Amino acid sequence: MSKPIIAVVGRPNVGKSTLFNKLIGQRLSIVEDTPGVTRDRIYAECEWLNKEVMLVDTGGIEPKTDDIILSQMRHQAQIAIESADVIILVVDIKTGVTATDQDIAMMLQKSGKPIVLCVNKCDAPGQVPPDFYEFYNLGLGDPVAVSSVHGHGTGDLLDECFKHIDFDRAEEYEDDYIKVAIIGKPNVGKSSLVNKIAGEERMIVSDIAGTTRDSTDTVINDERGKYVFIDTAGIRRKSRVEENIERYSVLRSYMAVDRSDVCVILIDALEGFTEQDSKIAGYAHEQGKGCIIAVNKWDAVEKDGKTMQEYQKKLENDFSFMSYAPFVFISAKTGQRLDKLFEMIHYVNEQNCMRISTGKLNDVLAYATARVQPPTDKGKRLKIYYITQASIRPPTFVSFVNKAELYHFSYQRYIENQIRETFGLQGTPIRMVTRQRGE
Repeated sequence: MSKPIIAVVGRPNVGKSTLFNKLIGQRLSIVEDTPGVTRDRIYAECEWLNKEVMLVDTGGIEPKTDDIILSQMRHQAQIAIESADVIILVVDIKTGVTATDQDIAMMLQKSGKPIVLCVNKCDAPGQVPPDFYEFYNLGLGDPVAVSSVHGHGTGDLLDECFKHIDFDRAEEYEDDYIKVAIIGKPNVGKSSLVNKIAGEERMIVSDIAGTTRDSTDTVINDERGKYVFIDTAGIRRKSRVEENIERYSVLRSYMAVDRSDVCVILIDALEGFTEQDSKIAGYAHEQGKGCIIAVNKWDAVEKDGKTMQEYQKKLENDFSFMSYAPFVFISAKTGQRLDKLFEMIHYVNEQNCMRISTGKLNDVLAYATARVQPPTDKGKRLKIYYITQASIRPPTFVSFVNKAELYHFSYQRYIENQIRETFGLQGTPIRMVTRQRGE
């Protein structure tokens, strides 16, 4: 199930990024004293009281501006607001209520989403400063006093947000549906592919990047099985924002990945691999999803007998961080190899939730360690007592060893490859966890 989303918004320079970093417990957002430093939404998990949400850090909102960068950031923030379950509006105790704060508060109220007002930079512990009460004038209920630098009040802030979130909400689809996210940068043919699969024009398809505005679900229930295809979106092209259109699609892709079981990473055959493809694919890999790399518009490529092999070789190099992912060359326009794509989705989903018995795993371990001796350091040899599978989606294996630092990355990779060689596990990442005896 996708995690609830909390969007952190406010005008530039009120300390949103510092607050975001404090809440997620790491420095992901760039923190600088220059308005407009956070250009992209940053997206990360935040855990509080054993519950997880996704936190989105937005660029500062300037409701009335002609500045191109600031207006882009406003569009970015707008996407985050539309997608959020709860919105944190961050204001600054040192500047008091500004006209921009009032404009943003009105804009947020129109969204109809729950809003939690965070008065930042209340750095002195104890009583809140008298200026704090001025923020009641924004009409957003009781403000929460926070110091994002010191961390005071962040727990109260999350408590307030969590009051508005239903963590027990039911999964939208039954377990026997395979949820497939079609991800990739704008204009690679995501909507065309879903339309072809569904056999009807469900989405606007055009040559303008970012025509699809929202994620759209297409439910397929036929002889091939039960599937939900999640088509991800860019945002409609705005004048003079063309070069940054790609950024708008990333958040939607991340959300679709979170909801999915299998990700189809769509590449434009004419354009080849791009940096954004690696970003989106990297996120799917980190989240442990089953992955397939589908090269679309293959009908438009001039070919000889070796074209496909050469193209695949180059992509294998580009996607070396996910060497387990299979390739399929398709055309959303003609329907070429779509049956093969369905077969792969089914297969990769099975691999992603495969369970292997401890007995079989330890047979592989015995063979692997006899073939290549475990490493030694200063006369001490690594002993792997046994391996067991802890979870699925993705398959996660725990090795119990005598000394964790002897279990080098290269030997772990060797054991992982032996497991893959024996059991397949194509299309799915694997997690390897090490436990030292006595831990």
